[in-house]
Amino acid sequence: MFSLCKQTHAATSIEFSISCRFFNNVEENLVVAGANVLKVYRIAPNVDAVQRQKLNPSEMRLAPKMRLECLASYTLYGNVMSLQSVSLAGGMRDALLISFKDAKLSVLQLDADTQTLKTLSLHYFEEDDIRGGWTGRYHVPVVRVDPDARCAVMLVYGKRLVVLPFRKDNSLDEIELADVKPIKKAPTALVTRTPIMASYLIALADLDEKLDNVLDIQFLHGYYEPTLLILYEPVRTCAGRIKVRSDTCVLVAISLNIQQRVHPIIWTVNSLPYDCLQVFPIQKPIGGCLVMTVNAVIYLNQSVPPYGVSLNSSADNSTSFPLKPQDGVRISLDCANFAFIDVDKLVISLRTGDLYVLTLCVDSMRTVRNFHFHKAAASVLTSCICVCHTEYIFLGSRLGNSLLLHFTEEDQSTVITLDDMEAAVEQQHNIEQAPSPQELEEEVPVYDVEQLDAPPQSKSRRIEDEELEVYGSGAKASVLQLRKFIFEVCDSLVNVAPINYMCAGERVEFEEDGTTLRPHAESLNELKIELVAATGHSKNGALSVFVNCINPQIITSFELDGCLDVWTVFDDATRKSTTARQEQHDFMLLSQRSSTLVLQTGQEINEIENTGFTVNQPTIYVGNLGQQRFIVTTRHVRLLQGTRLIQNVPIDVGSPVVQVSIADPYVCLRVLNGQVITLALRETRGTPRLAINKHTISSSPAVVAIAAYKDVSGLFTCKADDVLNLTGSSGSGFANSFGGYMKAEPHMKVEDEEDLLYGDAGNAFKLNSMADLAKQSKQKNSDWWRRQLVQAKPSYWLVVARQSGTLEIYSMPDMKLVYLVNDVGNGALVLTDAMEFVPISLTQENSKAGILHACMPQHANSPLPLELSLVGLGQHGERPLLMVRTRLELLIYQVFRYAKGHLKIRFRKLEQMHLLDQQPTHIELDGDGVDDNEEAESYNMQPKYVQKLRYFANVGGLSGVMVCGVNPCFVFLTSRGELRIHRLLGNGDVRSFAAFNNVNIPHGFLYFDTTYELKISVLPSYLSYDAAWPVRKVPLRCTPRQLVYHRENRVYCLITQKEEQMTKYYRFNGEDKELSEESRGERFIYPIGSQFEMVLISPETWEIVPDASIQFEPWEHVTAFKIVKLSYEGTRSGLKEYLCIGTNFNYSEDITSRGNIHIYDIIEVVPEPGKPMTKFKLKEVFKKEQKGPVSAISDVVGFLVTGLGQKIYIWQLRDGDLIGVAFIDTNIYVHQIITVKSLIFIADVYKSISLLRFQEEYRTLSLASRDFNPMEVFGIEFMVDNSNLGFLVTDAERNLIVYMYQPEARESLGGQKLLRKADYHLGQVVNTMFRVQCHQRGLHQRQPFLYENKHFVVYGTLDGALGYCVPLPEKVYRRFLMLQNVLLSYQDHLCGLNPKEYRTIKSVKKMSINPSRCIIDGDLIWSYRLLAHSERSEVAKKIGTRTEEILADLLEIERLSAVF
Repeated sequence: MFSLCKQTHAATSIEFSISCRFFNNVEENLVVAGANVLKVYRIAPNVDAVQRQKLNPSEMRLAPKMRLECLASYTLYGNVMSLQSVSLAGGMRDALLISFKDAKLSVLQLDADTQTLKTLSLHYFEEDDIRGGWTGRYHVPVVRVDPDARCAVMLVYGKRLVVLPFRKDNSLDEIELADVKPIKKAPTALVTRTPIMASYLIALADLDEKLDNVLDIQFLHGYYEPTLLILYEPVRTCAGRIKVRSDTCVLVAISLNIQQRVHPIIWTVNSLPYDCLQVFPIQKPIGGCLVMTVNAVIYLNQSVPPYGVSLNSSADNSTSFPLKPQDGVRISLDCANFAFIDVDKLVISLRTGDLYVLTLCVDSMRTVRNFHFHKAAASVLTSCICVCHTEYIFLGSRLGNSLLLHFTEEDQSTVITLDDMEAAVEQQHNIEQAPSPQELEEEVPVYDVEQLDAPPQSKSRRIEDEELEVYGSGAKASVLQLRKFIFEVCDSLVNVAPINYMCAGERVEFEEDGTTLRPHAESLNELKIELVAATGHSKNGALSVFVNCINPQIITSFELDGCLDVWTVFDDATRKSTTARQEQHDFMLLSQRSSTLVLQTGQEINEIENTGFTVNQPTIYVGNLGQQRFIVTTRHVRLLQGTRLIQNVPIDVGSPVVQVSIADPYVCLRVLNGQVITLALRETRGTPRLAINKHTISSSPAVVAIAAYKDVSGLFTCKADDVLNLTGSSGSGFANSFGGYMKAEPHMKVEDEEDLLYGDAGNAFKLNSMADLAKQSKQKNSDWWRRQLVQAKPSYWLVVARQSGTLEIYSMPDMKLVYLVNDVGNGALVLTDAMEFVPISLTQENSKAGILHACMPQHANSPLPLELSLVGLGQHGERPLLMVRTRLELLIYQVFRYAKGHLKIRFRKLEQMHLLDQQPTHIELDGDGVDDNEEAESYNMQPKYVQKLRYFANVGGLSGVMVCGVNPCFVFLTSRGELRIHRLLGNGDVRSFAAFNNVNIPHGFLYFDTTYELKISVLPSYLSYDAAWPVRKVPLRCTPRQLVYHRENRVYCLITQKEEQMTKYYRFNGEDKELSEESRGERFIYPIGSQFEMVLISPETWEIVPDASIQFEPWEHVTAFKIVKLSYEGTRSGLKEYLCIGTNFNYSEDITSRGNIHIYDIIEVVPEPGKPMTKFKLKEVFKKEQKGPVSAISDVVGFLVTGLGQKIYIWQLRDGDLIGVAFIDTNIYVHQIITVKSLIFIADVYKSISLLRFQEEYRTLSLASRDFNPMEVFGIEFMVDNSNLGFLVTDAERNLIVYMYQPEARESLGGQKLLRKADYHLGQVVNTMFRVQCHQRGLHQRQPFLYENKHFVVYGTLDGALGYCVPLPEKVYRRFLMLQNVLLSYQDHLCGLNPKEYRTIKSVKKMSINPSRCIIDGDLIWSYRLLAHSERSEVAKKIGTRTEEILADLLEIERLSAVF
């Protein structure tokens, strides 16, 4: 069985975050990684356009609210295991160190010329002698970097340290090459230049033979040589063995002498508590380190006695390490995350989501004498914390949305003496505010703790008790400055991980008058389904509803025959009263073949006559210019004010005007014969006039597309000083991350020319005294956002494409050529200026001919550009995108800064989209349109003149571009900074599009589809479009578990789990269980118990149906939930749907597990008045305790199948009771059962899968076949390929495996053994899957249809990714396989990761068979689309096929999978 696996929605969870200077040495960026995705954000001010006009950045005292903006995103062929950054000698920006399983390390840096990641060095330690016999993939390779950037270390296999030394510039540290013994003899010239020197290995056992089970490694601050702390547990223990062996952890410090490669141990601390988690070095002036254990915090320093506090009463019994109880705190640091926000303060995020600030109280001798915990806020459950720009903190999360918080100190006048500390802490426990359930984003409720002024007569308790004993009572009262912190949310990143469960349901339609319609589909083919997933955990739990294609809400539609194009424009702004009114469109113009309709749009839409609009000629373009409007027909340009004609400019050049582009106040016209005419709006003596520009551009080769652009991002500039930055790194192509104006910073004096030339800025700005530092840091800290608020002066540019395939950029109004790209239709990854080295001082005329001659297209037959668009998207147009439409596809480029050349920019390709349909007959041959029989016909409106790329400023609050045509889609790039492309669901192509804002349709749009119907619609407002797929998150504030869709009643049934503290438990007293209550004092942390509930959720409002839920008993856990079709009582023929729930009572290990089977029926009742939701009630059909835990449920030919303990039973429902029919013994614990016809497919949690068969006439259940090898199965589903049935399995090692039953094959032992037919490493854990049948969609269908009767399987992962696995026809599989093999060696491997190695099945034990593969890597195949046209032809030629064949196959699969 051949298949293809492709991820369609990237992982959204975040597991690592660091703050580093990724683009340049001036700006700090936030780099986050989760699963195999790496993203780079910057923190940018979030001010709207109106505020931005008024602000003066240099006068602002406080920073505005910030947002996260994504600047770059990379997908890797490997999961990130550790992420660090280092500033290498002489680098213009920081390098990233990323480690991957099992022991790979890549050092990467941004390449400023192409804005891609380049690999600086690769380190691979997976040889067998380094592994030491380990086959399992248990060990995470941890990377740590020395704070002074002298070296980095990576722990591999838990047994060895890899040391990666970095070269320093200083001549003092110059290492003699003779001293370093290179592992492999390297050419000496090479070794001297690279900033990274030869790495070497240290076996931990050589340092100390007991060194094993490493818990954490960290570098200490302030040592002459890099000093590494290792926290380890030489002999392990566990919670049940505390009485015998308790304090087992050890901390050692090792000094790394890199030249001599000797590593003495300089400090050891023995017998630390067994539950140590992490160690954190503390910076100078305090020094030392903090050891975090589950129940305590310990401060250790080499020369002073340790100081530790216990955070709850469990620490008192579990360790004999001297700990002082911390008053007023009852927390556990299990799964907590930590980050220093100051030398002596750190933020702790607990596993409950609470944020604490821990302050180290230091006495005059600089030793830590006390800890102070302050609960600051309650927030998301984090997986990593990172501080950026000294006052922002990023909380990355796998279980909820990641947040960016801003923290500020409260007023510093409050000085707390130690007496107040207890009082303040008690108060803090009383003030708790519950967040309101309707908040969508998890706002952080801020707990504000009032200060208590100590009464003056109470004598402050001193810390320095010992000092008092020695020196007598001093007069000074010891006073500690403890500052409170306030956290506020700035921004959040949507995350849909982990996907615990998902199902498909029908999409609710909204019809014209706003009523909700029941989904009505005559055939399965037309069924519109949506994907609903139970995501998140605990208070971050939510239902996520995914939509793959946007289904616009159509408000009204009317038929207008023969209309080809539509525009909406505003009236004269001076006539309107309110600003809200000014943003509404007043006129709508519809162009027909030889005439124009003019409609006035107010409360209603009416046709108007006798106006300044031309009615008897087709209109090419209508637009607003200044306060006026102008209108272009094929022969004239007319300027109107209101409906009054002011000026009419005839365009008489023997050829019609076919395209117009405006950049207020310029109007650019393209004439059919290849000329370009520009006009500008001028106010002369109070009357506006359009004046023709006397500067022109040459009309040969003929111009085929134009786009005028007004730049407000400041990127388009010809001045070098805009790009040059403070360290003078102009020579190396300095990419100032996409905008933001650079000027020399006033408070930094450049002392030395050499520093400016060689960029060793670090030494030039050494500050002498601490006082200077404090003064400067205040201003310097705020400089980064001030710089981003400086507004660039608008500049005007004209982009043209010529018949010869070149793209040129001219500056307006003087029409000077400043940029020239050859062969733009080829679609190279980076577009560069062909005139970069041609001096512009040549006279324009001579150079033009010369340049054009030198710059003819290099590639034969690359497609011609047909349409251009250059639009500023993002916030305030700071992210310009260039879109080039050729006959085949749409290329989308983003502009980035580049220091060389005349215009200081380059273009980098972001995305490439197919516009062709599958049948080649639909290609319009645009080039041949000129030789029409009559010239008059060319003056009429023709479909090919209609612009396909339509910019809109506000549709549903978003700006972007609509791509009309066969596969219509919206292209958004919001202030979040990521490019989003969402398809528009509809039958066939969209002819034309216009934004439409009206009293009745706020921020909507109009479009024509194939039927000549003008549809007035709005985007559904409940979806969030700034996500990989449009998504709607419905917060539940509890963990969602199993989820099913009840199709008969069109309602979702969901199991939820709430957590609460338990003080009671059941204990076994010999013959029965009894409930006993414990009270362990107020510092004891009680265990958490779960309360399960089943609720119904209506898809119309996504609210819980009132009074239709089932509360399960305490201790009762829901283990299985399905909708089963059982034979109906009385009538043997029919099947009826019931809800069936299997549960288990989790008491304790002494008490036998028992469970219940519950069967319910949903009945419709008359709803209560005013509450339409209350029409459902649940009726209990059956509930009974079973002999064991009910672990899985399904149905087979009208019977109920349950996994019960170690058996599988088949039941029949009769007279409200279950009667046993058959049973069979199984292995350990069956957790999933799925059935088809009479076959039952079961998954065991350790013993792989089995196939059972139920024979109804004999009432027997028998084992048909099974897999003999042990495997931890997570999910199972059928792969249906016409008449072949495969069994798809996902396992704990993150693989996807397909088995088949083939009794005639010899190795299947006559059918006893299931054969492994295909395997694939997905890299993410899959718990839930479902099947969808493949249907042909769209107007133009490809014959013959190759995917008849195939089903594709949709999966969701715990990292928030979605994807599918689809069986392929053999012909397509062979073509893809050859393509995959060519692409493996054709493309650069990011981070040096090989896709083939990544996709090979991974297993703990060595397998006795070779990997079967046979599953095509969809992500790799789809990267073929992003290749340039010439590269694609080359690859296609290698495998002996045509590019069109491959693209048609890809497009067909894309069509099949776009059902949501």
